[in-house]
Amino acid sequence: MRATLLKGLFTAQPRGLVPPRSDGGWHDITPAQPPGYFQLDINVRPETVLSYPSVFSCVSLIYNDIGKLRTRLMELKPSGIWAETTNPAYSPVLRRPNHYQNQIQFKQWWVCSKLVWGNTYALKVRDGRGVVTGLYILDPGLVQPLVAPDGSIFYQLGQDNLSGLQQATVYVPASEIIHDRMNCMFHPLVGVSPLFAASLPASSGLEMLRDSRRFFNQGAKPSGLLVAPGEIDTETARTLATYWNDNFTGPNAGKVAVVGDGLKYEPIRMKASDAQTKEQIALTSEMVAQVFHVPSFKVGGPIPAGQKVGDLNQIYFNDALHSLIEEMELALDEGLALPAGYRTELELDNLLRMDPATQADVLSKLVQGSIKAINEARRDVNLPPLEGGDTVYMQQQDFPLHEVRLNKLPPTGAGAAPADATPPAEAEEISEEDRKALAAYIEKELACDPT
Repeated sequence: MRATLLKGLFTAQPRGLVPPRSDGGWHDITPAQPPGYFQLDINVRPETVLSYPSVFSCVSLIYNDIGKLRTRLMELKPSGIWAETTNPAYSPVLRRPNHYQNQIQFKQWWVCSKLVWGNTYALKVRDGRGVVTGLYILDPGLVQPLVAPDGSIFYQLGQDNLSGLQQATVYVPASEIIHDRMNCMFHPLVGVSPLFAASLPASSGLEMLRDSRRFFNQGAKPSGLLVAPGEIDTETARTLATYWNDNFTGPNAGKVAVVGDGLKYEPIRMKASDAQTKEQIALTSEMVAQVFHVPSFKVGGPIPAGQKVGDLNQIYFNDALHSLIEEMELALDEGLALPAGYRTELELDNLLRMDPATQADVLSKLVQGSIKAINEARRDVNLPPLEGGDTVYMQQQDFPLHEVRLNKLPPTGAGAAPADATPPAEAEEISEEDRKALAAYIEKELACDPT
């Protein structure tokens, strides 16, 4: 049913299409080897090096951290601010990209495919209006880009029932595929996985771990020689070797051996300390982390002294995640054909979440600096709003920027009425007659007082 909704399907290859590379060896990341190297079983496959702990840790760390970032649809408001919004044409596919993956699993699979194979192919499914209603991440091993003589790009897809592709081979135009790729060092349509550079250190580390496993399977007993004081014939030497291997190696290591004729056992294996096995494994792990741009402290290395947790996470984000996130956002914008004024954005709050003390300090400074209102800060810590908390407060002595720029600051206390500087008038001189009249009036009043 889903296949009928795919737009621009071809079951026969259009004429003139050629792959970017004719050798088809995109998935073999083995460095150059002499002819016949495949007979020695030394070719390196992604699924092989993924079993090395450092490789697995780097890949899973990156795709899990990006997968947990919520995908938001943003709209540009007239004020110039990007705000989260919903749209019936785009929001549903961002919330649930397909019938078997939620948005977290979808982003994890997207990033995992890109890190392991260097390419992520997302097949679009449209409704009758041409609106994208589903996105299906394809197996990179079943997809091959093709280029037409006029430069048009098509993709050859193999059968994938989970994605609704039931034909053995399908050809679709580039408009129906979201192709996110990295490290396009050999062709602009062919991404190169970091495993290309991590294969040798990862393979070396695996060999050291396998050697350690064989050593401990033998009871931690090194290989050695049975040395006789004199000459022995070939048959006797073969018999002694068979007897020793059958009875005192592997699960029988540690048993008591009784030998005569002056035979003695001399180990010939180099000690792990002499071979610096621990240091060699640590070096390969550092090289793998370096290839993925992951700080070594994120994959078991020492934590730098004197660094805050927030600073360490910021280093990890800048080096390992930032470009992957930006590329995914742009690929979604173009793949969904978002109109001007819309974009997708991965919410970083879950990734760069601060500890409570630091978050409280930052929010307090934002409020005091009149950048955020009180209720905006409370919303960031999931607290209900307060009455009057939607106003940004500033101190009374602050002045508008245009007055500061023009150096027209009002004098201190400009809001108060100026004090009257006029000196008080001098009192008039009282005449002798007025003085006598005042004295007579006071005497009369005192005489009339009943008390």
